[in-house]
Amino acid sequence: MSAALHLARPEHLEKLLTMVEAFHTEVGIGSTPELRRGGIEPLLDGIPYGVAYIIGPTRAPIGYIVVTFGWSVEFGGMDGFVDEIYIRPPVRGRGLASEVLIELPKTLAQAGIKALHLEVDRSNNAAQRLYQRTRFEPRDSYMLMTKRL
Repeated sequence: MSAALHLARPEHLEKLLTMVEAFHTEVGIGSTPELRRGGIEPLLDGIPYGVAYIIGPTRAPIGYIVVTFGWSVEFGGMDGFVDEIYIRPPVRGRGLASEVLIELPKTLAQAGIKALHLEVDRSNNAAQRLYQRTRFEPRDSYMLMTKRL
């Protein structure tokens, strides 16, 4: 099985929304169909603030990853944030997420992205090990904080 990445397009919306709902349910994110659609659909229509990729074949995706873009003075330019990554439970443990998190940053770097960030639940040791294996480093003196608007 391959973790081939395909840029998600409008025709992939329903498949993506099904996976996003499964992910949000699994990790306990309280979202609604309207919020999920509002978060995914503009990415498929070409909004420049982020991108969604389907992992695996587009006819039967095994997962997805969403990267949003920002600007960082510290890192000297455009940076990215892995907003969500999801692999369907039946195919987990096969190295697919590792493959995505190793290969996608290479592509993003070629496009001028200077740094790629992500957040992980402090109690999710398995995810932390995955991210460290793929060369993400914790920034111990920093904590992500959020203000809902």
